[in-house]
Amino acid sequence: MKQIKTLAFYLPQYHPIPENDEWWGKGFTEWTNVGKAKPLFEGHEQPICPADLGYYDLRVPEVREQQAQMARDYGVHGFIYYHYWFGNGVQLLERIAKEVLESGKPDFPFCFCWANETWSGIWHGLKDKVLAEQIYSDEDLEAHFKYLLPFFKDPRYIKVDNKPVLIVYDPIHIQEKAPEYLEKFTSLAKENGFDGLYLIASNKTEDSHGYQKLGYQAKISNAFMRAWRPHMNKKPYISAKEYYTNRIKGILGFKTTDFKKPVDIQNAPDVVNDLHFDETDVDTFPCVLPNWDNTPRSGTRGIILGNNSPELFEKQIEKASAFLKDKNYPEKFLVVKSWNEWAEGNILEPDRKHGFGYLEALKKGLSKGE
Repeated sequence: MKQIKTLAFYLPQYHPIPENDEWWGKGFTEWTNVGKAKPLFEGHEQPICPADLGYYDLRVPEVREQQAQMARDYGVHGFIYYHYWFGNGVQLLERIAKEVLESGKPDFPFCFCWANETWSGIWHGLKDKVLAEQIYSDEDLEAHFKYLLPFFKDPRYIKVDNKPVLIVYDPIHIQEKAPEYLEKFTSLAKENGFDGLYLIASNKTEDSHGYQKLGYQAKISNAFMRAWRPHMNKKPYISAKEYYTNRIKGILGFKTTDFKKPVDIQNAPDVVNDLHFDETDVDTFPCVLPNWDNTPRSGTRGIILGNNSPELFEKQIEKASAFLKDKNYPEKFLVVKSWNEWAEGNILEPDRKHGFGYLEALKKGLSKGE
């Protein structure tokens, strides 16, 4: 029986690049939003601060080695690096993967998730501004594959039956804009000594779309989103102090505050309780979220997973492991979103409140499924 292999999404935006300097100011990295975050209401835990690894710079090789060792120690099999190829050779944040490839370090499995979406500034204060547009072209396709080929050939690159794993963030977008793109990609893989590509549709899109006919071999489940939706648009969070102060003002004839929803807050115990994974028409890999609070990026447009804990994350791992237990897949991947998306409050890395709590929950949950 194949063992479960945990893969964690990995964000490379922890070093300055000229484009971010231009758009957001000199020296901008993911830490910029993390460090300036403020609580939006009483009891809102912001900013979230990193613990053991600190506010790291991914250009430092020792940091990448520490991350890999930490991941390995707690049951993560490999990282899923976000890969940004916008078309016509335009890339962003490619430096880290390049250095990992050229240095051969860390000696830790990895694959790519092609984040094939347009970068817009709408969520970050630059309304209607397109920062980098995702396009597809036949002329660009071969250059894209040529860029990826050295990674695919690397012994650390994750493969299934001699097929490099490639996760596509938005499979619907590429199907609508360039339906033959991935078919040609697969042909190029075969021409270069592989048995094709093991294409995985990400958790962004619905599980019921029908991915086999689009050429995918697997789907990352979006069950967490399905469990999340019924708990959206709950009443706005108002602290008891705010509520009674407002009532007293009204009784005394003073102007009261018009309490508008500061942010959507979902109750994590309810979401995790409702979480269940269903098979699709391809291999289906469960996806779990340790935590979520993207208000550092999106302010009051953000969403918070409230009343969360490492214990609830462990419960997710147990559900995911149980789902995979009897599956006859060539590999049993359990996907964690994410290793280090700090500005979305979506992390496995240790923070100052929980320490290694979520990593320990992962290790403990996986051990129960063995």
